[in-house]
Amino acid sequence: MKILAIEKEVPGVDWATISKELMAQEACEVYRMYLSGLLREHYFNEEKCAVLVLECENKAQAQELLGKLPLVEHNLISFEIMELYPYTGYDRIIQS
Repeated sequence: MKILAIEKEVPGVDWATISKELMAQEACEVYRMYLSGLLREHYFNEEKCAVLVLECENKAQAQELLGKLPLVEHNLISFEIMELYPYTGYDRIIQS
């Protein structure tokens, strides 16, 4: 199942105080997710928040996976997670 995960910054976080080591750990963990095939696509939106497309069994697996990210573990970011389903709208508008 495809899962869309949109990063939500936690209010009050001072990013200037976050160590480069923690950011490197985050990058390595995201890379491992990508290599595993669970992270299919990743982007930044106009607010510089991560937008991830995951391939997971369900929303619970996605939450567990994202919960292992160092920035999530340290309560610096969170994610809005939603399941994506195939588009079926054509059946409503195209009569065969």
